[in-house]
Amino acid sequence: MTSDEINTQLKKVKYPGFSRDIVSFGLVRSAGFRDGTVKVSLAVTTNDPKIPLHLKTEVDKCLRALPGVKDTIVEISVAPMKAPAGGGNPGGTGAAPKTIKHAVAIASGKGGVGKSTFSVNLACALAQLSEAQGRPGRVGLMDCDIYGPSVPLMMGLQGRPEVEGEGAESMLVPMVRHGVKVMSMGFLVDDNTPVVWRGPMIMKTIQQFVQNVKWGELDVLLVDLPPGTGDAQLSLVQTLPLDGAVIVTTPQPAATNVARKGGLMFQKVNVPLLGVAENMSFFIDPAGNKHELFGSGGGIVTAERLGTTLLGQVPLLPEIRAGGDSGTPIVVGEPQGVAADTFRQIAETLLAQLKSAAKPRV
Repeated sequence: MTSDEINTQLKKVKYPGFSRDIVSFGLVRSAGFRDGTVKVSLAVTTNDPKIPLHLKTEVDKCLRALPGVKDTIVEISVAPMKAPAGGGNPGGTGAAPKTIKHAVAIASGKGGVGKSTFSVNLACALAQLSEAQGRPGRVGLMDCDIYGPSVPLMMGLQGRPEVEGEGAESMLVPMVRHGVKVMSMGFLVDDNTPVVWRGPMIMKTIQQFVQNVKWGELDVLLVDLPPGTGDAQLSLVQTLPLDGAVIVTTPQPAATNVARKGGLMFQKVNVPLLGVAENMSFFIDPAGNKHELFGSGGGIVTAERLGTTLLGQVPLLPEIRAGGDSGTPIVVGEPQGVAADTFRQIAETLLAQLKSAAKPRV
């Protein structure tokens, strides 16, 4: 029996709270077979003692199902996650720069709900509030949608970020637009090059975006995640101490049912939910009539089931889409409009929650 055959079997073991397996996450360090005994070594970063025990039981059960296996040896190396002093997510490693006061994940269970559009407008709204308080340049946006990075387009950014320093001491300098510091995989790959990566490569990229980017002093770092509960999500919670997550959904059950699962995933890894944002909630025609094209009530129901609050309802407006395509988010392009006002209200609510829920990461 080869190590590849063992790893194929181990793909049946899921990491607790996630849909991805331990092989895809790069947790399997070695695997071998000799005289009827399979020996496997895992490396896990966690503060939850139940996770290594759970994985050991599941791996043992999985391996014993292989023909010819009489016994198993499952070794698990556990590295503790160090929570930052004074606050942050107890599930994070504490490896983030201390200059980042609050880190918030923007997530969704499924694609197509406008999560990145929501992220860029929320970031711009936060930047406007920060500048009004005499604190410009205190908002960051980290685009972790590895496979389909759209933040550069929506923020009107092109080119490559500058690099400061040399060798191991080099740091990427985030690009700045509309008062927001931005880092994205879209800056680092060619537009015509598809990103086809395994789990460990995604984990390494997110670690570099956190640790090797010169973010400087930030009041809030928003992290735009890809849909689902996979590699990027686990990598993030293991790398960056999150102060919370915002779940973005549209009103219809096809979106809210999956969004709820995404919220439960964050709860399982000890990331508090700051609220649910309902996107594309309604459309108002030129005559002033309101149309709920995707149904109604999905956002508040999702929030209630997750034990959190509904942060706001963003209307479905052609101007929001046009602003993203042109690189000028509607919060910037039409700051006095209904949509911009909605995003600023959500931003104010978010800041109030962060201020009351946890101490700054300093």
